[in-house]
Amino acid sequence: MNAHTRSSEAPLRSRHSFHRPAYYAFAQTRQSTEEARVAVAHLFSLVADNWTSVVNERRPSAWAWERHTQVIARRSGRNTTPAQDISLLHDQLLFSIGEIATLTGIDAALLATADREAGDATGWAHLWTSMIKPGTSNEARWRRAFRLRTAAA
Repeated sequence: MNAHTRSSEAPLRSRHSFHRPAYYAFAQTRQSTEEARVAVAHLFSLVADNWTSVVNERRPSAWAWERHTQVIARRSGRNTTPAQDISLLHDQLLFSIGEIATLTGIDAALLATADREAGDATGWAHLWTSMIKPGTSNEARWRRAFRLRTAAA
């Protein structure tokens, strides 16, 4: 490994380490504290073991997020959809659209558009929509918004 490769790897590795609390918070919503720690440790071990291929991915964050959600699903025995995961990150853990995009590798513009479809960024549209349609869940709004945006693309 040459000096250039080592220097370009350091920021990406530290960026993934920076996301450890977010990965942990997400895992803890679906598992016990100890299981969440194991899931996050497994993810970081997987990233380290596959580092060369991960950094060559078009979206390394998407690769890591997909593995993380797979591990959580396997360990918890509960599969979720990407819309459910986004809804949880945004509505329950209160991550911003930019933070979700960075964490999951999903295009920020797609997320922002889906957020506008689901309710404006301030949450007032969500409040208004929930008063008009009390049966619509946050996850259903995200799913509908993603379906609309991906169908148009």
